[in-house]
Amino acid sequence: MLRVDKLQKNVIRDLWDRAGGLPGGKTLFSRAIGLMAPYSGSIGARVEELARGRSRVSMADRRAVRQHLGSVHAVALVNLAELCGNLAVAYSLPDGMRFIVAGLSIEYLKKARGRITATCELDLPPLDAKLEIQVPVSMKDPKGVEVARATLRTLIGPVKG
Repeated sequence: MLRVDKLQKNVIRDLWDRAGGLPGGKTLFSRAIGLMAPYSGSIGARVEELARGRSRVSMADRRAVRQHLGSVHAVALVNLAELCGNLAVAYSLPDGMRFIVAGLSIEYLKKARGRITATCELDLPPLDAKLEIQVPVSMKDPKGVEVARATLRTLIGPVKG
């Protein structure tokens, strides 16, 4: 049994709840996430919304995330999907719980051009024991056309103390 004073705090939730509503807070939070997870930070994503079971993250279409044909690279879309889904799960976890992505599938539906916005919405069961969940992420272009959809297979469990 974990003692209450040994529980690992939910840093993502605490940071968003403090900064998300402040002027410049979303930018500050997005940069902090990029420092915490440098590979995810490489796409320069901006966290737009974060709540229990929900996240919305956008990524600008810029040279650093394009492939040679001029559209957003498939790996940048995977990175955006994982970031978006992970943030929805991370924000939702109670203190003393952790997660890891154990698998990911993605479908590329259209060429991705312009600012891409990823959205994750999931109904979460009680997160107080080991379980596996499917985390859906939809990615759309500025016209609202879905360009890709991903599913993260995520394992959740208590922090070992």
